[in-house]
Amino acid sequence: MARPHLEVAGILAAHGDAYVARPRGHLSRGQLKVISAIRACRTAALGGHVARCATCRHVEIAYNSCRNRHCPKCQGQTARAWLAERQADLLPVPYYHVVFTLPAPVAAIAFQNKAVVYDLLFRTAADTLLTIAADPKHLGARIGITSVLHSWGSAMTHHPHVHMIVPGGGISLDGERWVACRPGFFLPVRVLSRLFRRLFLEKLLAAHKAGHLTFFGDHASLADARAFAAYLAPLRKIEWVVYAKRPFGGPEAVLAYLSRYTHRVAIANSRLIALDQHDVTFRWKDYRVEGRDRQKRMTLATDEFIRRFLIHVLPKGLHRIRHYGLLARGTCAANVARARELLAVKKRENEPTETVGDTDKPPCPCCGGRMIVIEVFERGATPRYRPTAPTSAIRIDTS
Repeated sequence: MARPHLEVAGILAAHGDAYVARPRGHLSRGQLKVISAIRACRTAALGGHVARCATCRHVEIAYNSCRNRHCPKCQGQTARAWLAERQADLLPVPYYHVVFTLPAPVAAIAFQNKAVVYDLLFRTAADTLLTIAADPKHLGARIGITSVLHSWGSAMTHHPHVHMIVPGGGISLDGERWVACRPGFFLPVRVLSRLFRRLFLEKLLAAHKAGHLTFFGDHASLADARAFAAYLAPLRKIEWVVYAKRPFGGPEAVLAYLSRYTHRVAIANSRLIALDQHDVTFRWKDYRVEGRDRQKRMTLATDEFIRRFLIHVLPKGLHRIRHYGLLARGTCAANVARARELLAVKKRENEPTETVGDTDKPPCPCCGGRMIVIEVFERGATPRYRPTAPTSAIRIDTS
């Protein structure tokens, strides 16, 4: 067997069949689809095209991407296109980063009810920020939120939380002025935490009463209303983690941050260190440790690595990036225009905007000339033209 590539696709190509075949808990249709898509990504199985340089005649073959949102290789271009669209929404104010995290007992419920609980996490975190920001005792303004779901920790364990990027201020409730937050301080974390806890538990109980939650295994007893209420009771007395980071340096810093966070999957290929027929080694951060010792290595059996990767496959139709308040999609353009008017900012007209097309046609790797498509081939077909020389960007499917 050929040595597997140091990427998630290579691990799935080498060990995916064996993982699916072994007796284990049922894999969902979505998880099986992700395995198939990532294994085929940028291989002859998906077809592609042949491009030739108009200057030096250098020939290269490019295989199609799977475009699955869980594929580590397919997210770069998608993120760039998304960020180009978001540039128009940026305001010349400090931006804050707030993180809402579910406690472990609720995360266990979320593991068995991803669609319902992840949606509650999104909506409750947004309601919490919007409510406290609108309170005259705090900010007294309508704010905008960009929210991104992450279901993993650095070691790929199940750790659901949302990252929320928020401008440092908002439009006053009467719509007549921009209300800026205090320098270096957005909203009180403890107040946010307690409202988040109350709202989430209320909505979770309502979801249980409506029959929207299912339980199995060690949590099967939670189907009973009394058992479920008793399970949640201790959670009313503990602090739920809401973390507010320092404000970003400016709009450019916000874009740089979002480019790393919005379309990230459970693990990036760049974190993989080594793999063989039995184990996978990767870098991870131990957030309980400060300083350089925070960076660590972890080695998992390939089965366990694949299992951890697959638990972060999202339910079909669940959006992992959402916008609220001033940035809600239906009214975003009008709200941003009004905010710019109140901030006395001219319309951003002449700033360069990256488009998907800018990254679709890379220049010739030999001379920098323009590459022209000379052949398109279908899935599983062999192109008539051959590449001028082997390139590390082409991965042959050895599965």
